[in-house]
Order: sequence, then structure tokens, then C-alpha cells
Amino acid sequence: MNNYKIIVNPISGRGSGASSIPKIQHLMQDHKLTFDLVRTERPWHAAELATQAVKDGFDVVVAVGGDGTSNEVLNGLMSAKEAGLGESALGLICVGRGNDFAYGVGVPHDMDEACLALAQQQRLSIDVGRVTGGLFPNGRYFGNGVGIGFDAVVGFEALKMKHLSGFASYMVAALKTIYLYFKAPKVSIEYDSQRLELFALMISVMNGKRMGGGFMMAPHSQVNDSLFDICVASQVSKARIFALIPLFMKGTQASHPAIHTFQTRYLKVKALEGSLPAHSDGETLCIEGKELTMEILPRQIEILIPQREV
Repeated sequence: MNNYKIIVNPISGRGSGASSIPKIQHLMQDHKLTFDLVRTERPWHAAELATQAVKDGFDVVVAVGGDGTSNEVLNGLMSAKEAGLGESALGLICVGRGNDFAYGVGVPHDMDEACLALAQQQRLSIDVGRVTGGLFPNGRYFGNGVGIGFDAVVGFEALKMKHLSGFASYMVAALKTIYLYFKAPKVSIEYDSQRLELFALMISVMNGKRMGGGFMMAPHSQVNDSLFDICVASQVSKARIFALIPLFMKGTQASHPAIHTFQTRYLKVKALEGSLPAHSDGETLCIEGKELTMEILPRQIEILIPQREV
């Protein structure tokens, strides 16, 4: 019989994590699932708990929270695998900001449906990204994507907001960021024996499809094709940034002359002038980084998804 370690971030979604616990317990009991539930107490605690859960023999480790919680649990699972401690599948229950990783792998936001997916036990083997640089010279894993430049600053600004959350906070932060961050750094981008040099407003390195709760950075991305989908926006005027926002919301930005898209397994981004603000699954990688490298690791973990053909 499968057993589940449920890791809840109680402060996720402005306290929705804590308030969701009774319903999660009820749903798990209704599905007759064996589980142990624990709350996180500090940053990176979810990663530590996930690694320990693998060591303790749990079949499935469930992240309850937003993208940050999912990222920590993913890192814990990958660290356990890397250390030879074993492997566990990943489950997701969304209660926090964004939930872009869950969207990309097809896990619904609805809690009842997410718990049903845990019970159905349908699994999908997915790729995992690894980014090195900034605050993580030894590397950090990610499931959804890395954002460099404009969208990273948008995320930083969204986190400062006290009265807005989710997509609304990102929209307001995007408008604010246009005035805070519109001079793009000059960067070199190396991939597949090719090199680009340009003033890049934004570089999105995607394993998933979406960032910021509604910006479709890579609408055609697949989480198990062993490739990143890259979207690079070159420097444009403030007015043109406003014009780009609705295109990203619809996922139609690729046709714009300022947008470059391609796929690759490896990417190195270096600041030639200025610096690189960057995030990984919404978590800060650096505020003023100089160089980041990203590589795709094919089909590293299994994730529980709603029952369907895969």
C-alpha cells in the first residue's frame, strides 16, 4: 500500500495552508489513504522534510502550498536521489500564490480534484532543471522555470504587496516594474554551440508553461521532452513593454519582432553590462548576479497527475 508524507506550508496563500489542513485530512481519509502530515517551520524546511521522507520510505511526498513549497520539496526529493537514499513520487495540492508548476504538469488547483489525483496514482515522469550561480554556486533544482531580468523584478515586487495576491499582484507589479526596471543589461547567451549577444529585457528558461499566475512564457512547452523552451525579450521602450504584456497573457508573443524563442538542453547567461536579477520557480536566485547556467535533467522524478492518457 502506498503511504503519503504531506508537507504543508502553513503561511502559504496568506495562511490558506494552515486553514486547509482539516479538509486535506478529511479528503485523504475519504480516499482511505495512509498519510502523515507535517507543517514547515522555516525556509528550506520543506526540502529537509522531503529528503527525510524518502529516507523513511514514504512512497509519495506531497507539497501543500505554492510554487515555493513545491520547489523546496522537489529539491528535497532530488537531493535524496542524488545521495542514493531512494526515490519518492511528488504530489501537489495548491493553496499558495501562482501555482504555475502545478499548471504546467496538469495538476488542478481544486483541492478535491488534487486529492483524487493522489488516490488515483497515475504518474508522469518529468524533467527537472538545474541552475547554478547567484546565491546557489552548487546548484538548485527547479520544476517550472528560471526568470532573468524583468519578470524576476516583477516577482520581487509582487512579494512586497500586502493586500494583493496571485495574478493580480503580478499584474500590478509588472506595471510598477516598467518604471523601475526598463534598461536591459547587455548579456551573452550561449546554447548548442551558438552565442547571442544583446540587451535582454527578459530571459525565461521554461520547463513548464506559465509564470506569474497567468503569463504564458512557453505555451507549447512539455515537461518530459528533455528540452527547455527559451523566450528572450530584447530591450524595447516602455510603451512597447505595455504592448507586450497582453501577448504574454495569451501566449502569442513569439510573433513579435522583439521576441526570440528556441529550445535547448543547456544555457549559459552572462552579464556583459549591468547585472542579472533572477528567480527559480519564484524563489530568489540573485538580485545582481553575473552568470547563470541551466541544464535539463531528463525524466528525473514521477509526479501524480489526474487520471488520463499519458
